Amino acid sequence: MLRPFRIHQPATVDDTVQLLGRFGEEATVYAGGTELLLAMKEGLLSYAHLLDVKNVDGLGQISYNSSEQSLRIGSVVTHRSLETSAEVLREFPLIAEVEKTVANVRVRNVGTLGGNLCFAEPHSDPAALLLLYDARVESKGSRGSRTFPLEELTLGPYETCLEEDEVLVAVVVPQLPTGMTGAYLKFGYHARPTLGLGVALRLDRAPGVGSDGFQELQSASIQEARVSVGSVGPKAVRAREAEAALQGKSVGDLLGSLNSAGSTGAGLLDEVGQLAAREADPMDDMHGSAEYKAHLVQVFLRRGLIKALGLGQQT
Repeated sequence: MLRPFRIHQPATVDDTVQLLGRFGEEATVYAGGTELLLAMKEGLLSYAHLLDVKNVDGLGQISYNSSEQSLRIGSVVTHRSLETSAEVLREFPLIAEVEKTVANVRVRNVGTLGGNLCFAEPHSDPAALLLLYDARVESKGSRGSRTFPLEELTLGPYETCLEEDEVLVAVVVPQLPTGMTGAYLKFGYHARPTLGLGVALRLDRAPGVGSDGFQELQSASIQEARVSVGSVGPKAVRAREAEAALQGKSVGDLLGSLNSAGSTGAGLLDEVGQLAAREADPMDDMHGSAEYKAHLVQVFLRRGLIKALGLGQQT
C-alpha cells in the first residue's frame, strides 16, 4: 500500500535541482514510475515528495547530431519512443531493435530511459547495450553540470553516483566507428533478462561476397573489439580484458576456435569467454547460480561474435 506523498511538477531542470535540495532524502525524481511506484507499494522505498519531470523542458527530446554522429536522448524519453523513432531506426537500428524487447509494450509506453538507468536494476538491457557505444551521461545539480561516461553511473544494485540533488538530463550515444558491426543478445525465462550481452567488431578490411569473400574474412584481423555484459552481476560492465584478448587476432583463428568450442584446445574462444565471465562478476539469485551465468556468458559471447561477423547461425 502506498503511503501518502505529494507530487510536484517543476518546469525546468533548475527547479528540479532546487526542490531536491530543499526536500533532501524525502524526495526523488518521478518519470515513468514503472519501477519506483512498485518499490513504494512494496514498502521498499518511501518518499514524501515526488518530483514529476515528465514535462520538464528538453528532457523528452531525441536529436541526432550529424556532424558529431551522435544521438542525444533526453532522460524522460520512453522506451517506446526509442523503439519507433525514425532517427533511431535510421542511425542506430540496434538500439531500436533492443528497445523493442524491453519488458512489454505497456511498460515501454511509460517507462523512460533515464528512469531505467537511475533505478540501476541489475537485470536490465539498456545499460549493457549503451555501454557498447561508449555512451556518456549529462547531469545537473547544485554544483553545476557535468558529463561523464555511462560506465561510471552505476555503482552497484540500485545505486548510482548521482548526488542527492543531481538530475540525469540526457544520454549521449556516439555512433560506432566506421566499419564496426555490432550485435546484442539476451536470454531469460523471467520478466527480466538473465543475461544481456553486446559484441562489436571492427576488422582491418571489409571482405567481399561469396566464397572468396568468406576466405577474405578469415584472413582479416580484428582491429577493435567491444564486449558488454549485463544482468548476470551487480551491474552492467564492459569486459575490457576480453576485448584486449580479441584485438589483433585473425578472424580465421576465431572461427577455428568457434568450430572447436567445447573440445580440447578451443583456445581463443575459451580464453575470451572466461575473461568476459569473470569481468561480469556473476552472482547467485533467482535467475540462477553464478556458475550457470558464467557459462551463459561464454555461450552467448560465441553467438554474439558470429552475429557481429555477419555469419548468422554459422559456426
